[in-house]
Amino acid sequence: MKRFEVYKNIRKRAVIFGFPISLFALMIVSILASLLIVIFSFSFVMIIGILVFNAALYVALTRISHNPQIFQTANAFPKIISNKRNSGFNYE
Repeated sequence: MKRFEVYKNIRKRAVIFGFPISLFALMIVSILASLLIVIFSFSFVMIIGILVFNAALYVALTRISHNPQIFQTANAFPKIISNKRNSGFNYE
């Protein structure tokens, strides 16, 4: 009899091959573009360069997906929380 584990990570984002959907789409677009370049180019140096580029992109995307705080520049919460309308004028 098979035993099935309960999926407890239902609140996490969808992941394909360890990447979020947007990063996975970026990787697939890069692979498709590099395949087109490989098909229409006859240079061995170009093929090696594309392989190095795709490997570097994969490493960069895995680091970004494991540490998303790298690109977070804004604060999570505002300094002042108020219900007053902001007129845009600064009176100080």
